[in-house]
Formats: sequence, C-alpha cells, structure tokens
Amino acid sequence: MIYVYSQTQIFCPVDEDLNIQMVDLKSQYYHIKNEVDAAIQHVINSTQFINGEEVKKFQEELAGYLGVKHVITCGNGTDALQIAMMGLGLKPGDEVITPSYTYIATTEVIGLLGLKPVFVDCDPDTFNISPKSIEKSITVKTKAIVPVHLFGQSCNMVEIMDIASKHDLYVVEDNAQAIGCTYHGFKDPLKTGTIGNVGCTSFFPSKNLGCYGDGGALMTNDDELASQLRMIANHGQSKKYYHDRVGCNSRLDNLQAAILRIKLKELDTYIHNRQQAASLYDHHFKNEHRLKIPTRYAESDHVFHQYTLQLDNSVSRDNLINYLKANGIPAMVYYPVPSHRQKMFSTIEFSKGDLTNTEWLTSRVISLPMHTELSENQQLHIINHIKNYLNK
Repeated sequence: MIYVYSQTQIFCPVDEDLNIQMVDLKSQYYHIKNEVDAAIQHVINSTQFINGEEVKKFQEELAGYLGVKHVITCGNGTDALQIAMMGLGLKPGDEVITPSYTYIATTEVIGLLGLKPVFVDCDPDTFNISPKSIEKSITVKTKAIVPVHLFGQSCNMVEIMDIASKHDLYVVEDNAQAIGCTYHGFKDPLKTGTIGNVGCTSFFPSKNLGCYGDGGALMTNDDELASQLRMIANHGQSKKYYHDRVGCNSRLDNLQAAILRIKLKELDTYIHNRQQAASLYDHHFKNEHRLKIPTRYAESDHVFHQYTLQLDNSVSRDNLINYLKANGIPAMVYYPVPSHRQKMFSTIEFSKGDLTNTEWLTSRVISLPMHTELSENQQLHIINHIKNYLNK
C-alpha cells in the first residue's frame, strides 16, 4: 500500500471500511479465539466456577510475571482498592492523599470507608501525582498515599516511597492502567503495583490485561498483609465458616481466570503493539505546535493504556471531537471532571491543595484510539484528519 506525505496531510486509501474503535476487543479475540474457546469449554466441563484451579494458576502466573510474592484476585479493581485499605487497617477520619485527576474509583473508595480524601495536584507533563504536592499536604492525620499510574506510565515512585518512609505512611498503588509497566528508578527494575505496601489492578475488558467481564487483583510482598487481604476478600474467613474479621465477597471467577491466563501470555506483545502505535502518533504530531504529545518519564516504561494529547487554548476540544466523529474517528476525554469537583464529594469531607495543573488538564486533554489491533492505515486516517483540522 502506498502513502503520499505532504506537510500537512497523509493521503491514504479511503475505500476501505476502517471501522476505527477506541478499543477493538473483537479483533483481539479473533487472534486468540481457539485458545479462549477451548479454555472456556474446559471450565464449563469441569464445573469449577468459583475459586477453581484456573484462579490458583492465574494468581501464580501473574505473581511470576510481576515478580511479586502474592497475588490475590478479587471481583474488580474498585474492590481491590477497598480491600487494600481495609487490610491496612485504615480507620474513619484517617487522611489519604491521592490525585484528583484520576478515575473516580480511586477516590470513591476512600469516601466509602469513611476516610478523608486529600486531593493533590499532578505533574502537567506526565499527568501523574506530584510528589511535591504530596509533601505539602501531609498532616498528623495522614495515613496513606494512593499514587495512580495514569494512562500507563509509572509515578515517580522513588520520591513517593521516600516521602512515605519519612512520614511512616502506607502506599497503595492504583495500577489499573499500567499493568506490565516497568519502573527503573530503583537499583533493580520493578513492575508497577509491586513497589508500595500493596498494589491494585483491574481486569475490566478494555484494560491492557482485560477479561471478558469484571475482575481485579491485589499484589504484595508482605506475607501477613496478604493473609489479611485474602480473608477480607472472602467474607473475613481464616477457614470455612470461621470469620475472623469483617470482610466482603469479592472473587474472580474461574472462567475469567482461564481467559486471563491466555491473555497474560500475550501481554508483552500487546504492550509492544501499543508502544508502536504511540510512536507513530508521536512521529506525526511532535511538530504540531497546537498540541502536545505524551511526555515519556525517563525512569518508566509507558504501556499506553491511553494515548492522551494536550490541546492549547486555540483549539476547541468539543469541535475537534465532533469533527473526528463525523469522519468515523472516536475520541474520549479522560477525565472531564476532576474528583474534587464531583457532586458525590459535596457530602464527604475532603481537603485539597493547589490543583492548577489538574484544572488545566481536565479542560485540555483528548485521548485517541489506542489498542493492540490498531492498524497503520487506521492511524494514518486519524492523523490525517487531526492535521486537517489543525491546519484548516
């Protein structure tokens, strides 16, 4: 296929049905269909639907991939965050520092448990929580920090862990968007989610490692904490019918575990595909002065759960989104309303620092299609139309 490049345009064939999606799970499924179908049938034949062998094997395999001692699966990523905070013994009124620029699950759980969210600002380049903002917000009531590895790139975990150690705070990593990301800031490389006291992730279908329903997991190297997390996720049971503490009912079912075992083997390939797609976007957008491509933090890989641009004030985000939609191109805003402005927090006590960067980003970011099956032709169609819009 031949592409013709000009200063502002990339001409690509228009007679093909591009069918561009934000996430193309159907095409991804077709590549592993035989394995997935066989695995599902195997589980059905076994009739082990809850806490079966597939769950145990997936926990072991994910722990091996991440290089962590314990993986405890659960019902979803939000449950993972709740179980983590319960396992650490956080009590109503304790302050938990977290970014306001994140998906609501991160902060929703803090409010649900009667804890006090303390919203801090993010770095304007990486979108991740600012260590300086964390330090400024610590009080005698602060008990934990919840860094979110947003869009697929690690937070500055060296500085965050130093702050936590200095002030005797827990660190709960929200790793739902960055599973498979490697952080290089310490002497030895570490996978995100394995650095703090406990890491949490989601297997929501659109995630880089996603199942075909809901699912989540917690990761820790602390044996005693792992024991508490397992109990909490299973009605607080130390053994069947013996309930040592208040817990919940949150588990990954065997069907989802079987699917995740297959997709875990593909995760590094999925990450590579996303990185390749991001590089193509970068190449064509890096000189567009009216937008800014994602910044790569030197100490972290980027696994590109999202590819997120910043638009300058001269570009109407709504008009651009409508233009792209009219040309068969989806785009999303993650996230248009920061947590501290959500109505739910009008009834929950919280505090916040200076959130200048957060306010800017929520008004200026736009995310483009990003997934493992994104073709070059689809990307060039997207790039061409964005360049057309910016230069018309």
